[in-house]
Amino acid sequence: MTRWLRIDRARLIKGLVALIAACVLNRLGDRMLGVTVELYRGIQGFGGLWIVDVFVLPFFVGLLVTAIYGFGGKWLSYFPPLIVRAISYYEIAYITGTPAGASLAPIGWWGFFVILAVEASAFGGIMGEIMMKSVYGRSPRHKIYKERSGKDGSDIEAS
Repeated sequence: MTRWLRIDRARLIKGLVALIAACVLNRLGDRMLGVTVELYRGIQGFGGLWIVDVFVLPFFVGLLVTAIYGFGGKWLSYFPPLIVRAISYYEIAYITGTPAGASLAPIGWWGFFVILAVEASAFGGIMGEIMMKSVYGRSPRHKIYKERSGKDGSDIEAS
């Protein structure tokens, strides 16, 4: 039971730094692109920059999380787009209000957009782990097998 309660302080700090850096990147990317996913402006609101903001930017956010956190970053990469989208929705709904010619996207649409961004970020996190590991889903042969000293040296035994 104590094994689950033990907290690795360095890993926790790396996780917090990764989350904060990824949220900052996502928010700055939103500002630089000038897209507000939470606002509905009709069909003209779904353009090229909107696609970049929902798919490409979160992909790089996931890569950043994995680059900072290391292995296991693919699980942590789900949270930055969710955090940034929730803060942005709250900001528009309760602080700044909606601009003229736009309305706040219904919560169902917003949820769908958040799922798209979160999945793009998760894909970025997975790709980051693939780049770190060079092969996804397999460990190097020297980590799995150890050679047994036999007569011909061809005996391989699982560890």
